[in-house]
Amino acid sequence: MTGLGRRGVLSLGAAVVLAACTSTTKGADSGGEVRTDVKPLERRFPALGPLSRAHWLGTALGTDSRGSVPGPTDVRVVGTARLRAGAVAALTAAPHRSFQPGTPSRVPDELVEFMPAGARWVCSDTFDRDMTGERYSGAFLLDPGTDTVYFDTTNPRVSAGSGP
Repeated sequence: MTGLGRRGVLSLGAAVVLAACTSTTKGADSGGEVRTDVKPLERRFPALGPLSRAHWLGTALGTDSRGSVPGPTDVRVVGTARLRAGAVAALTAAPHRSFQPGTPSRVPDELVEFMPAGARWVCSDTFDRDMTGERYSGAFLLDPGTDTVYFDTTNPRVSAGSGP
């Protein structure tokens, strides 16, 4: 880098930082690609059983336009998936879970069209703790009418024994 001098190096560094900030903000504003593969979800949420009709996003946190920086590895995994017929009824039948009516919050724009129409969501703090094992944060809402789950998690871990 001979010939650039101190000012040249500083200018180049400033340009790199500005380009990085610009591309990060643009990526966050343009939204993520909706995924439909179920295997990553089944490995993270095995208690839900086999899943189908999944629509979800995996988004790195800290890349939004507000400039928040939760951490370099924080990933929000949010979306919907269909459980096998009758699975939601079986999950909500456990009296110790005390399911109550709920409403999904912060649904990404990319997922709104995949939310079941007329859903009657229920949620339970106990069920959330059972699902996360208290190793990561997450909320799980269930719709008994469509056997659909809405999940909104941060850094969901692959369950032990579910493969790589």
